Amino acid sequence: MRLKRALLWMLMLSMLAACASRGGPQPTPAERSYETLDGPPSMPFDVDSIPEPVPREEPLSRYGNHTPYVVMGKRYYVLPRHSDYRERGIASWYGTKFHGRLTSTREPYDMYRFTAAHKTLPLPSYARVTNLDNGKSVVVRINDRGPFVDNRIIDLSYAAAVKIGMHMKGTARVEVHVLETPDHPQAAAIAPRTEAPPRPAQPTPATAAASAGLYLQVAAFSARENAFAYRRRLLAAGFTKVKVYSALGVASSVYRVRLGPLRNEAEGEHLNARLRELGFASGQLLRR
Repeated sequence: MRLKRALLWMLMLSMLAACASRGGPQPTPAERSYETLDGPPSMPFDVDSIPEPVPREEPLSRYGNHTPYVVMGKRYYVLPRHSDYRERGIASWYGTKFHGRLTSTREPYDMYRFTAAHKTLPLPSYARVTNLDNGKSVVVRINDRGPFVDNRIIDLSYAAAVKIGMHMKGTARVEVHVLETPDHPQAAAIAPRTEAPPRPAQPTPATAAASAGLYLQVAAFSARENAFAYRRRLLAAGFTKVKVYSALGVASSVYRVRLGPLRNEAEGEHLNARLRELGFASGQLLRR
């Protein structure tokens, strides 16, 4: 009997020791989720259908231009506007992890637009990024800060990385060349040179049809409900002709909020001014 009791006590003690050795609750599957990793979108898209931004005069963003600023103990100084900047180094890209999140300028990051992050260029800025390994280049609008990795000089949107053929490798040797606004020769070199036709006294059906494809894209979201919620905010603020477009059809992973169609670019600039006055991020003119 004593032997049986001793064996029973030993069994109970071994069970308690086993329970204690687990060290508390185990991580749940959600805590081990790989969603914290960045990556490309799950659906393909046509990068050649995405228009490159054309440099234009924009006011400095209220956000993201504080100088100096400190990240991970390192101090950074924002460069003056319209500085002659050209640099070579390593580029990387960012994608799904940040898609729809706010950039340093408080604009939603859209991995399907040609944008970039830079540590010291004023926001927004325009630059041509050239892949030194294959000669491919793209014009990007810089509206974010980063990458805060010592050997990298610029972080491209996923679309921009695809455009210059570096998305598969992840990084590439590039040259970054700042482009000035249209009244500067550098910007004029990349902007299409078109002679404006004489403007008639009254709009005609022909001119109305010519500008029917002009829109102001103000946001992009990965979730459909967020895009329509943003549309409702714009409608409540007094904006009209607010539409949500799905770039890839019903199963799209990106929903773009646009104002339009617009009569001309002047109307787009007027809408951008209203957006900024009401606390919204300014948009980008697109012609479709």
